[in-house]
Amino acid sequence: MAGVLAVALLAPAPIAPEYVALGDSYASGAGAGSYVDSSCRRSSNAYPTLQGAEFPSFRFVACSGATTKSLRSQFRALTPNTTFVTITIGGNDLGFVDVLTTCTLSGDRACTRRVAEAVDFVHAELPGRLDTTYATVKEASPHALLVVAGYPRLFTPDDGCRTLSAVKRAALNDAADQLSDEIANAAERAGARYVDVREAFADHGVCADEPWINGLVSPTADSYHPNKAGQAAYFRALTSRLR
Repeated sequence: MAGVLAVALLAPAPIAPEYVALGDSYASGAGAGSYVDSSCRRSSNAYPTLQGAEFPSFRFVACSGATTKSLRSQFRALTPNTTFVTITIGGNDLGFVDVLTTCTLSGDRACTRRVAEAVDFVHAELPGRLDTTYATVKEASPHALLVVAGYPRLFTPDDGCRTLSAVKRAALNDAADQLSDEIANAAERAGARYVDVREAFADHGVCADEPWINGLVSPTADSYHPNKAGQAAYFRALTSRLR
């Protein structure tokens, strides 16, 4: 009996669930308002905040503008005790802002050319960057469940949107599909769970009757990002994937 008691006293205490939310502006909630950190555009409406309400320990370090190469400061939030990690990353690596700026200010030819450059990057460079990113998370928090949330298409097909031409919208949606597919493949290689949000946003693009993605708005940093309803859709997709 004394030996059993001694073992019990030496046994480690159960680890409380600890959630760390990493990523870029789609994870920080840019576009969804109610910012608790204006520099990183972290929103109280963001999907990590909604998910974090269920955890006794929650560290929300996602930041607008982040790339796979700039996550070092975010990685510091990870510990061996971290049990759950979410991340949305990769869009800025291929030049999300520059692509949208080019497509907004230039003609169809310039837009499709810039989108094609981004797509080339998606297939040639991004997979290796994602592999390194997910491996870093796994190394820092080996017992954590890693959940990778992808990106939606920006536009609902055939919605008559006048924000950008049909040629530009089709090119951007195709690029979003190729980006999502590469992220899904990288998540599978890492043994992570992938959350595909494209179907959830299918009828809620920029010019839809009920848009979940902002069009060109002020401040421009909120443009082409999920609004409050869009972040709620991310949260529903996430929780559905965890069942």
